[in-house]
Order: sequence, then structure tokens, then C-alpha cells
Amino acid sequence: MKRPRAGVTLLELLIAVTLLSLLVAGVLTAMRAGLTALSRTNARVIANRKAVGAQRILEQQLAGFMPVIAECNAAGGQGPFTRVPFFQGETQTMRFVSTYSLGDASRGVPRILEFQVIPGENEAGVRLIVNEHFYTGGLGAGRFCLGMGMDALAGLAIPQFTPVQTGPGSFVLADKLASCRMMYREPMPPPQLERWVPRWVQPYWPTAIRIEMTPLEADPSKVLPTSLTMPVFVNKSNMGVYFD
Repeated sequence: MKRPRAGVTLLELLIAVTLLSLLVAGVLTAMRAGLTALSRTNARVIANRKAVGAQRILEQQLAGFMPVIAECNAAGGQGPFTRVPFFQGETQTMRFVSTYSLGDASRGVPRILEFQVIPGENEAGVRLIVNEHFYTGGLGAGRFCLGMGMDALAGLAIPQFTPVQTGPGSFVLADKLASCRMMYREPMPPPQLERWVPRWVQPYWPTAIRIEMTPLEADPSKVLPTSLTMPVFVNKSNMGVYFD
């Protein structure tokens, strides 16, 4: 009798190759899905860290508020100077001096900070930015002042400031916001004691600053910008000389 020969048929070989191909394709698909999920998670963690860091920077900048007196002059330094508290408080613009800076934190020299609300990318919502300038004294701060002007609503002469310029050096503190506005706390006599105003026209500094931010999209998986209220602890008379 003849002995049967060991081996595989062509059909068995095709089935084996097909099963191996399906197994390899499944492994590659699983690896690709895992890498994609890891990349998305890493991007989300980085975005959350940036949001937390920007929020902390904003808190430190407001906490480092300095009561600075500016030498305001509308004639380019040729006429008499008017000593005014260096503070611009508008609904979407704010300017003051702080001991905290982006580059040196609390260890460097004071900076003039300019906060501005601008349109977001592709006109989607708004964003909050900040510019920094070295503070060089009352005359240096006065270069941001265009002189005194009468405010029709308040009936007071208030300093007029230069517009805030947006450029490559502007740092984005909060992005993808549905709205952003700044409010200022004004002390009042009893029984009201205090009130929040959207525009600061008083010849002294507010007792607190509030930045109200509403996210454009409510995503619970992300760290979203939140409203911030910081007290202004230092509030001195604008007739005293505190800084050269």
C-alpha cells in the first residue's frame, strides 16, 4: 500500500494567509485607535494646563496691582503736567502697573499691563489679551496719557489714554469666549456701601476688579475660563508721592 504524503493544499494556504492578514489588520487598527486616543488625550491635557496657567497668570497680575501716579501731558511734555492716578478702566480695556510680569513673574521690575478684549480667531467669539511695557516712572507712564478730558456722564475731568495696540507680543490670556467684560468696585456711603460699575472715572483706584468671562462652548471635559474677582488692597491718595 502507498503511504500518504504530508502537506497542505492550496486552499488551506489561502485560508491561513487570509486569517493572518485579518489578524494583522486588526492589530494595526487597534494600535492606530490607541495612538489617536493618546494624542487627543495629550492635546487635551496640554490645553487644560495652558488654561490653568493663564488663569493663574491673570490672578497674579491683578494681585500685583501698584498705585502709580502718572505725569499726564497732552502737549508732548512741553506744557504743565497733571498728576493723575495711572489707571484706565473700561468695559473691554484696562491699563495699570503691576509687580507681576510674564517673563520674570514677581522677581522682575514692574510692568505696565494693557488688557484688551478683541475678536477671536475666524470671528468666533472673543479673546482676552495682555501687553506688557516696562514701567520707568511717572513720566514713562504719562506717555500713555493724551491729556485730560471732560466726561459728560460723570461731569469730571478724566485722563484720556492711547488705544491699546495688538501685535505679535500680545499674550492670549483667555480664548474662545462668548463674552468678556471688566467691572470695577466703587465704595459708596451707607446703606449701599459699594457698587460695581463698567467704567471707572473716579480720581482714585477701585477697591476690586472683576473680569467676567463666559466660554463659547460648554465642554465639561475641558478647563474653561472662569470669572475672576480680585480685591485692590493698596489704595492711596493721588496727591501723595509714592513712586519716582
